[in-house]
Amino acid sequence: MPNLGQVHEAIAAAMPEREALVFRDRRFTWAQLTDRTRRLADVLRRHGLGLRRERGELRGWESGQDFVGLYLHNGNEYLEGMLGAFKARCAPFNVNYRYVDEELIYLFDNASARAVVYHATFAPNLARIRDRLPDVRLWLQVDDGSGEALLPGALDYEAALAEADALPPRDLSPDDLYVLYTGGTTGMPKGVLWRQEDVFRAALTTGPPRSLDEIVERALRGGPRALPAPPFMHGAAHWVVFNMWYVGGCVVVQSDPARLDPKDIWATVEREKVTALTIVGDAFGRPLLDELCSGGWDASSLRLLTTGGAILTASLKQEFLDKLPWLKILDSLGSSESGQQASQRTSRDRRATTGDFEMNPDNVVLRDSLDGVLEPGSSERGWLARKGNVPLGYLGDPEKTAATFPVIDGVRYVVPGDRASLERDGTLVLLGRDSVTINSGGEKVFAEEVEHALKHHPDVYDAVVVGTPHERWGQQVTAIVRVREGKAPSEASLCEEMSKHLAAYKLPKAFVFLDSIERAPSGKADYRWARATACAVLGIDG
Repeated sequence: MPNLGQVHEAIAAAMPEREALVFRDRRFTWAQLTDRTRRLADVLRRHGLGLRRERGELRGWESGQDFVGLYLHNGNEYLEGMLGAFKARCAPFNVNYRYVDEELIYLFDNASARAVVYHATFAPNLARIRDRLPDVRLWLQVDDGSGEALLPGALDYEAALAEADALPPRDLSPDDLYVLYTGGTTGMPKGVLWRQEDVFRAALTTGPPRSLDEIVERALRGGPRALPAPPFMHGAAHWVVFNMWYVGGCVVVQSDPARLDPKDIWATVEREKVTALTIVGDAFGRPLLDELCSGGWDASSLRLLTTGGAILTASLKQEFLDKLPWLKILDSLGSSESGQQASQRTSRDRRATTGDFEMNPDNVVLRDSLDGVLEPGSSERGWLARKGNVPLGYLGDPEKTAATFPVIDGVRYVVPGDRASLERDGTLVLLGRDSVTINSGGEKVFAEEVEHALKHHPDVYDAVVVGTPHERWGQQVTAIVRVREGKAPSEASLCEEMSKHLAAYKLPKAFVFLDSIERAPSGKADYRWARATACAVLGIDG
């Protein structure tokens, strides 16, 4: 299977004048995007970046490729950064723009970053730490209108591209790296290392193409006009980009990608006739639907709503269908370590549910003891896992690699940490992340399961559930709730609704009502913040 850069080059050669990317008032054809990414690759090569093994500088087992940090908001430069690095045989990696100095230093040092492409608005952050990053050879600053001056020694992104040559890439390999840093719910970020062929098959395509010609043939038939609303620094968002490109689609980026602005997203959908919109669960879905219902936007072009990374509850899916009855909703389940693992499809002819999925090939549920595979209909709860195209492991961390990628009966699996069970018909029932499981009086309660039930209440706008210390039970189930404007549901009414969906021992013992709930830009719950906040409000020593 080809390298990701090769795939892009082949599609561009077949349909050079088609539109590939739209951002604000900039429109890029496949030919223009190819020209720009080739030039970026040339900039990297001119600064000595590429394969270290060819220079005799290989350090460690992981790669031999130079790592390029992408410290950017959504926009054409982020995607150019990925493709340009691939074409220079470098390994681009995502930088969370919410990180503080110490986290940034850890990330750049862990990756031994040799180059950083960054928006000018982040220049002050880099100015404070760049003396502690001696491995970085190249700083490329993208003018974003923030007015921040060019850092000393840095190159202006557009000027550097203008002076470079648009040389075709050479010697690209399916063994070249794709790197995705994942923060998880605990600990420092971990760099997940994929071979490009493996991540292509596991996350970036919806089918099993056998050749580059077959990929190009599919792309020529055309694809959606897709708007991935979450930040590209998270895998799920840029996976959608590559997935859409590889079927010949056009990617559209909203005008203000630095924050979730429902008006901006619907205006972009209306203006660009977007046919596929990607969100992250209720955290994106709720404000988007509220704006759609109140703003009078024309969303008649929209045919597909995809979601992943967080809960999109059945009730909210139904509200979308009530508003846009022709819509199809695709709920995808996966992780940085596994790619796409399962999916759920909802339409007006197919009942909306929460947490029930159809597993993709090569995905299984392993026994709790990790000594075998669960059969459908088993009463056991196990671990959602994948075999086949899985990552090489975590960058520089053999212990975590061994724990997350066990070999069972001669088969290597990835076990990201999701708990699940299997119905008799093979339906996957997702229970939640083990890392946020609450142990209350010896009973395991999955935080996401309680969140699902809580959001059935019509007065709940958002909710996050955590375990807080309790003298008798060890931990108690605690719900942080943001209610709809003008509503004031009682704790009793919330529990009454939840009791329709949960056993009594899973109901929250404490509620914390807040005006806002902190989430990552991706829409995922920040459970560390939630636990600390709940403990502080309840006066508990956490």
